[in-house]
Amino acid sequence: MLITDPWFYAAAIPAVLIFGIAKGGFGGGLGAAAVPLMALVISPVQAAAILLPILCLMDIVTLWAYRGKWDLGELRLLLPASIVGIAIGTWSFEYLSADAIRLCVGIVAVAFTLHYIVNRLRPGTGDLPELPRGAAAPAAAVAGFTSFIAHAGGPPLNMYLLRRPLDRTGFVATTAVFFAIVNYVKLIPYGFLGQLSTQNLMTSAALAVFAPVGVYTGVWLHKRVSDQTFFAVVYTILLVLGARLIFDGIGGIGGVNS
Repeated sequence: MLITDPWFYAAAIPAVLIFGIAKGGFGGGLGAAAVPLMALVISPVQAAAILLPILCLMDIVTLWAYRGKWDLGELRLLLPASIVGIAIGTWSFEYLSADAIRLCVGIVAVAFTLHYIVNRLRPGTGDLPELPRGAAAPAAAVAGFTSFIAHAGGPPLNMYLLRRPLDRTGFVATTAVFFAIVNYVKLIPYGFLGQLSTQNLMTSAALAVFAPVGVYTGVWLHKRVSDQTFFAVVYTILLVLGARLIFDGIGGIGGVNS
């Protein structure tokens, strides 16, 4: 049965819109805020399951908007390693409680927010050295794993691609293809693990109308709003949500073990 709690939709609708805007105009990394936001009102496992079909819909819209502008050379290096990360996430899923996943999601959110802040404060950040292509495999494997557990693969992927010779549009287009393939692959283990239940799929369908709205808003903002402004707002949200999830995760694990 469809989720009817109004507090769920108060968190889920902004989460879907933020993910769509990030995916459509800013490379998708800030979509990492979506699961932490929804995890305030439901289990992060269920939040990820509800979001996955919506992300697959967003991917279709984003691929069309940026068709033909991606870097195939980067994708050939990134995609095989991402499958390894997804496989590790699938294997470890049964060993992670909801509170452990809250803790993992919170740590990822805070870590990448702090990484962003440090780079912003460090002098000469515009002159960071280009990363070699050998860094693609570890970055993509981590992205595949964090994408599997919390759709938070954007930050580790961005840490690599932002230091590659790609223009802004090529960067967004390449991340769009990467996550389109990763998300459709994730449907297989999510289904195998029982996460695509009737309730979750019905709730996904109810939220799906906001997917193209978010993506096309992101495409529109791509040429009108600076990355700095958008990132500053969403990273602030991500830091607060991450800290809250770490607190809740530690409290839940401590409560179980006490």
